[in-house]
Amino acid sequence: MSAVPQSSLLLSAGAYRKIDRELAKFPVDQRRSAVIAALAVAQDELGWVSQEIIEEVAAYLGMPPIAVYEVATFYSMFNVKPLGKFKLTLCTNLPCALSGATRAAKHLTHRLGIPLNETTADGVFTLKEGECLGACGDAPVLLVNNKRMESFMSNEKLDALLAELQDAAR
Repeated sequence: MSAVPQSSLLLSAGAYRKIDRELAKFPVDQRRSAVIAALAVAQDELGWVSQEIIEEVAAYLGMPPIAVYEVATFYSMFNVKPLGKFKLTLCTNLPCALSGATRAAKHLTHRLGIPLNETTADGVFTLKEGECLGACGDAPVLLVNNKRMESFMSNEKLDALLAELQDAAR
C-alpha cells in the first residue's frame, strides 16, 4: 500500500483506500495498470478529472502526468471538464440510430433545450453523443453517469428518466 500524500486536499483518504485496493491487484512494479481504476475513483468522488487530479494520480502511481492525461482523454468515460450532475450518454452508432437513437436524440435535445455534447444552464444535465455501449439489441440505449444503462428508450421512458433525475437533483 502507498501512503496518502500529506499535502493532498484533492482526494479523500477513502478514495486512496479504494485506489490501494486496485493497486493490490497488480504486481508492485506495474502500478500504472491501475490508472483507469484510479481515475474512475477520482471522478466518482469529484465528478470530473481536472489537470490537478491527473497530476495527483500520476504522482501516486509513479507515472508521468502526460501518460495519465492520455488515458483520461482517450476514454470517453472520463470527464476532463466539469459536466452537469447527470451525464446522459446516448449511443448514436448505426444499430442504435436505426432503432430509434436519432429520434431519442431529437427528443432529448428538444426537452433539455441543448444540443448534443452540451450542459443545461442549470447544470443538471449534460447530453453526450456516445459510441457503442454494447447493447445493440436493446437500442436505443442511454448511459447515466457511466454507471446505469437504460434500454429501449421511447420518448415516454426518456421523459420519465428526466423527471426522476430532475427530482434527484433537488
